[in-house]
Amino acid sequence: MNSSTHVIQVTNVSPSTTSEQMRTLFGFLGNIEELKLFPPDDSPLPVTSRVCFVKFLESESVGVSQHLTNTVFVDRALIVVPFAEVDKSFAESPFPDG
Repeated sequence: MNSSTHVIQVTNVSPSTTSEQMRTLFGFLGNIEELKLFPPDDSPLPVTSRVCFVKFLESESVGVSQHLTNTVFVDRALIVVPFAEVDKSFAESPFPDG
């Protein structure tokens, strides 16, 4: 586990779960800087499962949040894992100039 990561990935999220519900759940574990739920709440596409990414202000919240793995939320057992943050300069251009 990358102990310096501030991001978790939550999978097996019920299609009826909203981003506000996820923010409330994980907000008890630490201050949230950013939360993204895919597909988004307003997606017109049929959804069978969702994925959520939560970025905490403190990296310690990542370890604490992993204790929610296998917790049933709405109607699914959540899977919570640390997610490595990508250096944005690398993501924009993985190849050096030249």
